[in-house]
Amino acid sequence: MLLEPQLIVELAVLGLATGYAAGLLGIGGGMLLGPFITLILSARGLPADLAVKMAIATSMATIVFTSISSVRAHHKRGAVQWHIVKGLAPGIVIGSLVGSIGIFAVLKGTTLALLFAAFIGFSATQMFLDKKPKPGRSMPGTAGQIGVGAVIGLVSGLVGAGGGFISVPFMVAHNVVIIQAVATSAALGFPIAVANAAGYALGGQGVEGLPAWSLGYIWLPALAVIASCSVTTAPLGARMAHKLPVAKLKRIFAIVLYVLAAYMLWKGLRG
Repeated sequence: MLLEPQLIVELAVLGLATGYAAGLLGIGGGMLLGPFITLILSARGLPADLAVKMAIATSMATIVFTSISSVRAHHKRGAVQWHIVKGLAPGIVIGSLVGSIGIFAVLKGTTLALLFAAFIGFSATQMFLDKKPKPGRSMPGTAGQIGVGAVIGLVSGLVGAGGGFISVPFMVAHNVVIIQAVATSAALGFPIAVANAAGYALGGQGVEGLPAWSLGYIWLPALAVIASCSVTTAPLGARMAHKLPVAKLKRIFAIVLYVLAAYMLWKGLRG
């Protein structure tokens, strides 16, 4: 598959938009990238099953770069709760490797698309309803955080997202301030992305029909273009996140998720 000028422009615009969204919403950009990369690859002749898998893997790989840029901006404002990152990270790595190396390779791409739609649709509803956490409810202990981290890593690996669609509602439900939850989610995106990207690269070895310049399921040309663009706009989104009212930030998060859930539901059912 040639990386013609039109494709480069499409990927660049996608990178700029998702980088901004990653900083603004703490979602790592993967939930935006997955549907759009699926659309781009499908339009260029890849079967739906392979297009979805490559889109998920490639979008996850870009989060390695986006999360670094985004979390630096949040860290400068003191919003990242590093003790939560340390508590969830071990479980995230375990869950990510189990999902990306094992389950991901077995499931069909259309099934993964349906999982994507279901999980982010549920998360969008939780955020949109703006359910208030119980007073005094705090983060679970070490064992609980490792368990939650494993779930975040596993599900993220199956849908190619940075985990914000689970970690942000989870932290908010445990009385973490929304802007701190968004910032901490951005930091969690790094271990999620590294572990899952390694799993996709290994799990995709020997798969037939992959386009040129693929590392397992990861499409390297798209990764290069999107990552180089997204890191420039992630700090801008992070700065805006500190200026928006909490209610508006939650609704932006929910609306974005609903739209993407609808597309991936359509893709999964159509496949």
